[in-house]
Amino acid sequence: MSADPSRLAPEHPADSAAPAAVKQDFVRQIVRDDLASGKHQGVRTRFPPEPNGYLHIGHAKAICLDFGVANEFGGRCNLRFDDTNPAKEDPEYVEAIQDDVRWLGFQWAELRHASDYFELFYLAGEKLIRQGDAFVCDLSAEEVRAYRGSLNEPGRNSPYRDRSVEENLDLFRRMRAGEFADGARTLRAKIDMASGNINLRDPALYRIKKVTHQNTGDAWPIYPMYDFAHSLSDSCEGITHSLCTLEFEDHRPLYDWCVSKVDLPHSPELLAPLLAKGLPNEAAIPRQIEFSRANLNYTVMSKRKLMVLVQDKLVDGWDDPRMPTLQGIRRRGYTAAAIRLWAERLGVSKQNSVIDYSVLEGCLREDLDAAAARRMAVIDPLKLVITNLDDSHEESLHFSNHPKDESFGSRQVPFSNHLWIEREDFEEVPPKGFKRLIPGGEVRLRGAGILRCDEVIKNEAGAIVELRGTLDPESRPGMAGADRKIKGTIHWVSARHAVAAEVRLYDRLFDVAAPDDDGDGKTYKDHLNPNSRRTVTGYVEPAAAQAAPEQAFQFERVGYFVADRYDHRPQQPVFNRSVTLRDTWASKE
Repeated sequence: MSADPSRLAPEHPADSAAPAAVKQDFVRQIVRDDLASGKHQGVRTRFPPEPNGYLHIGHAKAICLDFGVANEFGGRCNLRFDDTNPAKEDPEYVEAIQDDVRWLGFQWAELRHASDYFELFYLAGEKLIRQGDAFVCDLSAEEVRAYRGSLNEPGRNSPYRDRSVEENLDLFRRMRAGEFADGARTLRAKIDMASGNINLRDPALYRIKKVTHQNTGDAWPIYPMYDFAHSLSDSCEGITHSLCTLEFEDHRPLYDWCVSKVDLPHSPELLAPLLAKGLPNEAAIPRQIEFSRANLNYTVMSKRKLMVLVQDKLVDGWDDPRMPTLQGIRRRGYTAAAIRLWAERLGVSKQNSVIDYSVLEGCLREDLDAAAARRMAVIDPLKLVITNLDDSHEESLHFSNHPKDESFGSRQVPFSNHLWIEREDFEEVPPKGFKRLIPGGEVRLRGAGILRCDEVIKNEAGAIVELRGTLDPESRPGMAGADRKIKGTIHWVSARHAVAAEVRLYDRLFDVAAPDDDGDGKTYKDHLNPNSRRTVTGYVEPAAAQAAPEQAFQFERVGYFVADRYDHRPQQPVFNRSVTLRDTWASKE
């Protein structure tokens, strides 16, 4: 039976499984209740990343929830870039984020940018001024902090809070015209400087920042603050359920204040810029709902800290397979299906917790156990010569591509009297319980028969360089001699036919569970695992060398590996270890 090429191709982003059971969590229950009550006729969500870095695995949970809720309820989910801070943003990040979302298996209804709405935001600022809900403030950033108060003390009103509407409009328009220096003035909401929620103590809505924007160029010398832009972006896109992580819970009153005071559904004059761009009028009153973020041990997921790792060249870029970025773990060999499974198993709750890294690894093992074809590879080679076979001996042995799924087909594996085996499969002085090859002992060569080790060859330094043994010719699978009780089975590759491969053995980037914990006086950079990557030259069977980039295999008895997304070539194979066959960290802990 020949192999089905479609089963051996790299995973397609749109891979699908059997229909999942109806998911039950508080977010989805809110959506069900809103639809049942008639509050909403449909569901609209959005995924709103800031393009100031690469997405990491924590974002995957948000992506799966935002797109998942929309898909499950027959709704729509937009991908919207929060590009309100151009000094830190880059088109490179925009492209990577789109690639990540598609790779995870989702497609946005519309691609939007906060910058699409800059004119709307500005008009909304003028409306708030006319309503007496905003003012232009001349306090410096340091003075604003001094006036804000603390958790135990109320803030003080800015001395510019009672400017007239006319003066505020004049100053705001001059800010828009670029008349003032960076940081000289801000537009602030007029809410309550005595509020117990510091976010409501007259927060800034606009700041002066003369920075070229990737989409709007130099058209705007002022940019909206996140809370203002985010809430109004949701409102003008008709978002029904604005899903975000728990750190935004204290910002929800400000979110609601902005939505209510601007009141886009009843402000057609503010929506004129959208119509001019050909964007539909979908204005609605969205509801913000917070859920716990995905915290993973043995890693850091602060964009700032990940940026430092990249800039200080402590890793090989954002897509280094040791990084928790989606680009990194994809290159490591994690599949979209495994990440979706991980996000599903985390569930959706209001309780922050730290997820053990082994849960993520377990999801990948579960996916690849079913999805990855098997191949043989040796990553720490030791020469084995079968002395009772002629040096010219060559044949092909029949192997299944997957022991649990016949649809993967089969392949022919070349066999000769010169083999490579794993060095750890031989012990001259075996420890107790060792079941593999020893001097004078027998082992089953996978698919080839039973071999006895007759001789151990060493070099002048006393290191073992070669084994010599005899293969029982009557012990092939299916022969009578194959039933002899042999404790161990080892894999191999034919030395004459094997293809040398660069094998990158990746492990966790940090060697402590909580690298962010600086209680010991060390920073996360001090906890980088020196053994997080080891590169060796191994040997793979020819069928493995022919892999397509991103094609995953289980190298039998070794682990799950993937052909590197960028560096792999059939004539110069490069494989990354995605995950071991079992949790090797459990014994360390």
